[in-house]
Amino acid sequence: MNIKSKIGNRIKELRDVKEMSQKDLAYASDLDRSYIASVENGKRNISIINIEKISSALGVHLKEFFNTISFENITTNKN
Repeated sequence: MNIKSKIGNRIKELRDVKEMSQKDLAYASDLDRSYIASVENGKRNISIINIEKISSALGVHLKEFFNTISFENITTNKN
């Protein structure tokens, strides 16, 4: 699994825990719903600025966002 997919999965996981729709998250993070969907599907190369917006909207510190087993042993993948 590449890093884009791992980040997308983490966002979806946190959004599900908060019981937020993509639309709710988009509104709270000041991003477009279709952008959120494409990030969750691993199709977008998300910037750290947008990761910060999303994690803030989810009420999660960046350290907590990346503090998960899904980010362990990340290998370089050019997908």
